Amino acid sequence: MNTLIILSVLGVITLFAEIFRFRKGLFPLILIGLAAAFTFTVMDYNNPQVYFGMMNFDNYAVVFSSAILVIAFLWFMMAQNYFLQETSVTDHFALILFSLVGAVVMVSFNNLTMLFLGIEILSVSVYVLAASDKSNVLSNESGFKYFLMGSFATGFLLFGITLIYGVTGSFDLTTIHQHISTGNQTGMALAGVLLLLVGLSFKSSLAPFHFWAPDVYEGAPTTITTYMATVVKMAAFAAFFRLFSTCFAEIAGHWTQVLWWMVIITLFIGNVSAVRQKSLKRMLAYSSVAHAGYIAIAIVSMSATSASAIFYYTLTYSISSITAFTILFIVSRHKNSKDISAFEGMSKANPLVSFAMTVAMLSLAGIPPTAGFFAKYFIFFTAIHSGYTLLVLIAIVAALIGIYYYFRVIIAMYFKPEQQLVPIKVGILHRIVLIITTILTILLGIFPDLIMGWL
Repeated sequence: MNTLIILSVLGVITLFAEIFRFRKGLFPLILIGLAAAFTFTVMDYNNPQVYFGMMNFDNYAVVFSSAILVIAFLWFMMAQNYFLQETSVTDHFALILFSLVGAVVMVSFNNLTMLFLGIEILSVSVYVLAASDKSNVLSNESGFKYFLMGSFATGFLLFGITLIYGVTGSFDLTTIHQHISTGNQTGMALAGVLLLLVGLSFKSSLAPFHFWAPDVYEGAPTTITTYMATVVKMAAFAAFFRLFSTCFAEIAGHWTQVLWWMVIITLFIGNVSAVRQKSLKRMLAYSSVAHAGYIAIAIVSMSATSASAIFYYTLTYSISSITAFTILFIVSRHKNSKDISAFEGMSKANPLVSFAMTVAMLSLAGIPPTAGFFAKYFIFFTAIHSGYTLLVLIAIVAALIGIYYYFRVIIAMYFKPEQQLVPIKVGILHRIVLIITTILTILLGIFPDLIMGWL
């Protein structure tokens, strides 16, 4: 609960920064506030607390909240240069902080009303941020499309919650679990579960409810796309697994078959579509869809190790994505292009940046000894032990397709000539972010047990 209080107060203070004229000190204040929130969150580990039956800060919530705060800290460092150019920097910072409040609620809810509130607090903030580049038509389109599609998906989610309440008479997860586990499920309850599945699949960008993601990711400012691909996706899957593992594990046979097919469609649509892209930003958008498919395999498996596998995968994916999007942001500003061709020959003039990008691409592709390899390994291990060997074999085939388009970036940097060999200037904060994320990607790949035992 302390985490929510700190983030909320920090967001309110940010709103008053222009009035009291401490805009210049706002950025370090936010970093200090995030560090404080992280400290108080970690202190709650192995000290579960339930607040009024609405919020449950157990180890699951603590671990995911801590990871979200770490990723947010790195994101603020990555995005500072972009926001310094904005006249409404305080509004942008406040929206991000309030969206973090929604993310923390999503990973710690103990009641369906809190799940809905968490999703809406997060989503409404991101709708505005996606359209924050007012001079860019694509950004305006991105925010408008995200808002319309997100509102439509929220309708499915609310309808599902309504049906579950109609059957069980409660929004409380424990009560719903007790009712569902009696074996007296009705068609209304199963319909409610499937509607919840649709609503959360949209938030997680699982096919066939992924269609918004490529356009929204491409049109939004690169920094906001980074936020959506990391913090938003981590919170969405944490909420997805918390709800279905707590309430609907006993009737998994009714919804896992649906999710099984959704995973396969997601893997192939994401990877095959990414192969066709010339824009690195759009390629990473389809890549994000494909990674959602891999994460969802752990939800299909629904075993004792699923939570750890989802946490490890979302964390390592987020770290690698921050590296990739940071470099994309730097290169696109320098060359005014987001195409893969903009990276041609970059290794000669910018060896350190190229190395960081290579590590990120290898991790996203799942190549050892990076963290991405063990992320896929733990997901596949969980699925095989739950009897989903065929699904794992299909996922491996999809992963092989993914290797192709990730290596296109590496080949462009190291094996294609650049017409003008000009070093790209990298700011101090961007250097720090790239060094931290690259080290973490390699370190977590060599020592995955550093975090796997937390859940």
